[in-house]
Amino acid sequence: MGKILLKNGIIVNEGVAQESDILIVDDLIAKIGKDISDADAVVIDVSGKHILPGIIDDQVHFREPGLTHKGTIATESRAALAGGITTFMEQPNTTPQTTTIEKLEEKFATAANTAFANYSFLFGGTNDNLEELKRLDKNACSGIKLFLGSSTGNMLVDDEKVIENIFSNTEMVISAHCEDETTIRENLAKYKAEYGDAIPLELHPIIRSEEACYLSSSRAIALAKKTGARLHVFHLSTGKETDLFRNDIPLEQKKITAEVCIHHLWFSDADYANKGTLIKWNPAVKTAKDRDMLWNALLDDRIDVIATDHAPHLLEEKDNVYTKAPSGGPLVQHALNAMLEKVKEGKITLEKLVQKMCHNPAILFQIEKRGYIREGYYADLVVADLNNPWTVSKENIAYKCKWSPFEDTTFSSKIVHTFINGHLGYSNGQFSEERNAKRLTFNRP
Repeated sequence: MGKILLKNGIIVNEGVAQESDILIVDDLIAKIGKDISDADAVVIDVSGKHILPGIIDDQVHFREPGLTHKGTIATESRAALAGGITTFMEQPNTTPQTTTIEKLEEKFATAANTAFANYSFLFGGTNDNLEELKRLDKNACSGIKLFLGSSTGNMLVDDEKVIENIFSNTEMVISAHCEDETTIRENLAKYKAEYGDAIPLELHPIIRSEEACYLSSSRAIALAKKTGARLHVFHLSTGKETDLFRNDIPLEQKKITAEVCIHHLWFSDADYANKGTLIKWNPAVKTAKDRDMLWNALLDDRIDVIATDHAPHLLEEKDNVYTKAPSGGPLVQHALNAMLEKVKEGKITLEKLVQKMCHNPAILFQIEKRGYIREGYYADLVVADLNNPWTVSKENIAYKCKWSPFEDTTFSSKIVHTFINGHLGYSNGQFSEERNAKRLTFNRP
């Protein structure tokens, strides 16, 4: 790969933004400093542009194997590079599900041949695979995923004893989808009796309610405290849940952490009238007050990570009545742009954004040599122009499903270059066909 020299960029890293050069040698950051010169390097002038660590997305659904009409590891990781995401952690609810070590390794084999971004996978816990989970090496993958709600059908873990056994028998991070199944079923039955299958979309956050979320997340947290498990609660959607988390100790010392997703920071229930099923997610997008409280918890460090929960479906699948329209939507290409828009609005600083999307996922999952701009670390870098407006359209969407909830949105900032392990994987709207992704390694002694 040789040498690349980025000149005059504004590096945003570890709470500081400062102008500097970066020398990349092969797949690593070799030198950071002012006025670097190297006669053998390819020089890229990034004057006035910001250089961020590559984004680490701890929650995506890339649909392979079994659901590849919606997306594949290749198509969605390629789209991720256009959004500055250089590392992804993919979820186990594929077909077949990733609930055995054999299926986990099959996914790794697929990614080794097809991924455009660095990759790891979560291993799915079920009501009956505890012994397999015990055999899983703690450095093999990102961690364990539990669906403590009805989001994904037969991956629902609803046996309290099983959940306690899982919590008691792994050192790995347990990432949990928390919604109470009983509450949701009761709510759904009530509105189905009234409306049939054509339930109005604005009732989605009433069916998948604040109570359903809080009941499940509070129980999971109580159990984590009882067992000493390392719990990470995915995609908080309610203000009420934010009080369950603490900000009085450093992330490295936390045993219980939280994530918020782009859609819960951007949309509110007022958007259902306009966006309809395109913003139907589980857990549901809720009120503007919930959104404000999520922002407050993100900014005061009760929420540790920003992710996407990227989950593509075909438009014809989405274009259905409430009970038949699947939940989820594509986000990896536009997540960083959406957050940079919030930087421009003064909602969050660029330094805090980098903490939540780069540093903290690396700390939380104990990822080796990624998430920071440091000499000796892998050269996963994003160059962003904060003054380069563009509009999301069908023509520039990279997802296999070819739609986005951000379609027709004009963003003020543009991702100019994305480097993955020192390789220029995306540049000015063009993708490299060369793959340079690596399997994540972890530092879990």
